[in-house]
Amino acid sequence: MLDALSDFTTGLPAWAQWIGVMLISAVPFVESYFGAAIGVLAGVHPVVAIVAAVVGNAASMLVFVLTADAARTKVLAGRAGEDGPEPSPRRLRLKRMFDRFGVPGVSLLGQTVLPSQITSGAMVSFGASRNAVIVWQCISIVAWGTAFGLLALGGAELLSLR
Repeated sequence: MLDALSDFTTGLPAWAQWIGVMLISAVPFVESYFGAAIGVLAGVHPVVAIVAAVVGNAASMLVFVLTADAARTKVLAGRAGEDGPEPSPRRLRLKRMFDRFGVPGVSLLGQTVLPSQITSGAMVSFGASRNAVIVWQCISIVAWGTAFGLLALGGAELLSLR
């Protein structure tokens, strides 16, 4: 899959490759970290690749947060004391992580388990502040994208791929 995304990015004209990086970074599980690395390895200037990856991932995450917030509001308005369906094991694991580490911890560490879009939507559905989730997810997206972009740059220079 990463090869196909890399081919997609490199197949674009040089002036439009940053748009490709932004688009692929909006995909869950690709995120800012793989998007930045793919962009750097595709030959996009590292700063442009990292910024494009962060913007694509953050835009996608915002859609998930706002959708989860609207859905939660609608469900809570329609539900008066009734219990919902049994949560999945993955959701229970994320809930335990949320209860233990809070929004900052899940935002910064959660991307090792699930994409930012899923963790952000889940935190809002658990009742976390929409704005706190957005702020901490943006911090996490920038940190992960920058780290992986710089690692890709260092690796490419070390192996003389750039």
